[in-house]
Amino acid sequence: MSIFDLFKKIEGEKTTQGAISAIIVGLGNPGEKYIHTRHNAGFLALDYLCQSLGVKCDRVKFKALCTEATIAGARVLIMKPQTFMNASGEAVSEAMGFYKIPLERVIVISDDTTLDIGKMRIRKKGSAGGHNGLKSIIEHAGADAFPRIKIGVGQKPSPEYDLADWVLGVIPKADREALFSVLEKCPDALSLMLKGEYELAMQKFN
Repeated sequence: MSIFDLFKKIEGEKTTQGAISAIIVGLGNPGEKYIHTRHNAGFLALDYLCQSLGVKCDRVKFKALCTEATIAGARVLIMKPQTFMNASGEAVSEAMGFYKIPLERVIVISDDTTLDIGKMRIRKKGSAGGHNGLKSIIEHAGADAFPRIKIGVGQKPSPEYDLADWVLGVIPKADREALFSVLEKCPDALSLMLKGEYELAMQKFN
């Protein structure tokens, strides 16, 4: 084993140290055609988070793509469920059971059609609000008392417009700058939330 291999081994061992104390979940649909759709705002937020942390969310576990990282002193599991949106709760519940993580230590990032592009909203708990990914997590967890970051993707252009068509539509290039400005705030918001500073997080980012 060369000295470089030894250093790699040591660094690898460092990244696996410490018990997982929280789970960060980004909601979306797997597959190339969904990457830049409104419903994948949660996936996009995790992509930015992982890039900022220098980790890759590419380990297959719990019906999800996963990685581990340390944020605000907490060792966290970062996961992108690969079950498709409507069954997101399957992946989340498996991870919660494996690591014995209570629901209040599961932070979920999702899109929100009631918020304008460029807006985000932090909540400690709440209903699914018509979001099938959140609904699935609530059903599998048996409660809605998990914190979440909602990322605005804009409202339907008219009441008659099909909601599924809207959320599965590609985010227009004109809106991407505003969306990315929100994604850039997620790491700081998560740091505050993991430290239990929800009021400050809401004051700062809502």
